[in-house]
Amino acid sequence: MLNKPVLVESLIVFVIVLSVHAVVWDRYSWCAVALAVQAFYVQFKWDRLLQQGGAVFQFRTAANSGLLPASMVIPLLGIAMKERCKAAGIVYFERFGIVVASTGMLVALFLSVIAVGITKPVPTNTCILTGVAGSIIIYTMKHSLTVSEVIEVLEVLLIFVYLSMILLYLLPRCFTPGEALLVLGGLSFVLNQLIKRSLNVVEGRGDPIDFFLLVAVVGVVLLGLFFTVLFIFMDSGTWISSMFFHMMTAVLGLGVIMPWLYRLIQRNPLFWLLQFLFQTQTRVYLLAYWTFLAASACGVVFYQNAKRSSESKKHQASTVTRKYFHFIVVATYVPGLIYDRQLLYVAAVLCLAVFIFLEYIRYFRIKPLGQTLRHLLSLFLDERDSGPLILTHIYLLLGMSLPVWLFPRSCAPKGTLSGAGALVPYSGVLAVGVGDTIASVFGSTMGEIKWPGTKKTFEGTMTAIFAQIIAVALILIFDSSVNLNSSYAWILASVSLVSLLEAYTTQIDNLLLPLYLQIMFMT
Repeated sequence: MLNKPVLVESLIVFVIVLSVHAVVWDRYSWCAVALAVQAFYVQFKWDRLLQQGGAVFQFRTAANSGLLPASMVIPLLGIAMKERCKAAGIVYFERFGIVVASTGMLVALFLSVIAVGITKPVPTNTCILTGVAGSIIIYTMKHSLTVSEVIEVLEVLLIFVYLSMILLYLLPRCFTPGEALLVLGGLSFVLNQLIKRSLNVVEGRGDPIDFFLLVAVVGVVLLGLFFTVLFIFMDSGTWISSMFFHMMTAVLGLGVIMPWLYRLIQRNPLFWLLQFLFQTQTRVYLLAYWTFLAASACGVVFYQNAKRSSESKKHQASTVTRKYFHFIVVATYVPGLIYDRQLLYVAAVLCLAVFIFLEYIRYFRIKPLGQTLRHLLSLFLDERDSGPLILTHIYLLLGMSLPVWLFPRSCAPKGTLSGAGALVPYSGVLAVGVGDTIASVFGSTMGEIKWPGTKKTFEGTMTAIFAQIIAVALILIFDSSVNLNSSYAWILASVSLVSLLEAYTTQIDNLLLPLYLQIMFMT
C-alpha cells in the first residue's frame, strides 16, 4: 500500500521540478523529468528494503528513503546555476553548472540502480524506467559534455562510491538513502574540486575564501576517518589516547592542512585569516556580536541542563526550546548578510569545522570534554539522531550556510542577482530560521488541524508562509542591495511550496528546505 504522505511529498517535488523547467526548458529538462519519474518509482523499492531490513547498510529507520527529493537537488542547482551564468555571459561557470547537473543526475541514478539490483524479485517495470532515464541522461551527457568534463563527472561518481562504502559502514543509522545522497554527493564533489584545483594551481586565480571552504571541509572529514581507523586498535576514552588525539590533530593541521591551503592561496593561511577577519571596523563589531550570541547559545545549553537536573521527570528539551537555537542563528546570519557576506562565508566555515571537531571529541569520548559534551547534548536529541553521531546542529549550520557558499558570485553583477535571485543568500534564513521555526512553534502550541498522515499542522504551515513574507518585506527595508523587480508572485509560490514540503517530508528539513528555496529563487 502506498504511503500517502510520501505521495504528497513527491507531488510537491514534481511541482517544483516542473515550475523550474517551465522557466528554463532545454535538453537538460528532459533528463531532470526522466530522473524524477524513475526516482519516484525507485524510492518505494528503497522504502520496502528499509522496512524488510534488506538494505546493505543500516539507514535511519524513522523516515522514508527520501530518494526523490534528494535526487533532484543537485541537478536542479546545476541547471539553475547554468542559466544564471549563461545570462551573465560567464562561460566557465555555465559549463561548471552543466557538470554539477550531470554529476547529480549520474550519482542519483547510481543509487537507484543499487536499489533495483538488490530488490527481490527484480522489479521489471522499475528496471525499464531506470534504463530509459539512464539512456536519456547518458545520451544528453554524450552530446553536451567535453571529454574532460565526462572524466570529471566519473571521478566524482567514483569518489561517491568509495565514500559511501566507508562512511555508511562507519556511521550506521545516521542517514536515510536520500540524506546520504545529498551529504556524500556534496562531499564527493568538494573533494574532487579540491584535488582538481590542487593539481592546477595558477597564482592569482581563484578566491581564497573558496579554497578555505574546500580545504576545511575535506580536512575535517579526513581527520575523522583517520581517528576512526586509529581508535579501532586503541581505547579512545583514556588520557593517553586523548593526548595522542590532540597531538595528532595539531600535527595533521599544521603539517598537512595548512601547507595544502598555503599551496592554493600562495600566502600564509594564518596571517591571511587574521588579516581577513580584522580588516575593517565593521568586521570587528560583527565578530564581537557573534561572540556574544555564541555565549548566549552556550548559556541556553547550560540552563536547560540545570533545569533537567532539578526536574527529574524531564528528559528531553521541548520543540520550543530547541527552536531557541534557530532564533539565535537568524540573529547571527542576518547582520552578516546585510553588512559583510564574505566575513559570514568564512565565519560559517570556521564554525562548521569547530562543530565537527567537537562532535569528534564527543563521539570518541576524548578527555577532558568528551563525556561532558555527551551529557550536555543528550538533552537536545530527537528521533533524527538515531545513529552514533549527533548531526542536527551541524545540519542547521549547513542549511543556513549553503545558500551563502553556493551563491554564484562570479555570475552576479555588483554582487547580487536580479529579481527573486537577490534573496538566494537569505534562503536558509527564510526556510529554516523563519519558516521551519515558526511552523514548529505555532504548530506545536496552537495547531489543531493536522495535515493528513503527518504530525504537522495546517496552522503551523500557514503561519510559516506568512512569517516568511514578512521577513522578505523586512529584508527589502534593511538590505538596499535587494531589488525584487516585481517578482512577488514567484516568491510567494516558492515560499508556499517549500513550506508544504516541510509539512510532509521526513528528511532532515534543515538541509533540504534551504536548497529547494535557493533553487526556486535562482530560477
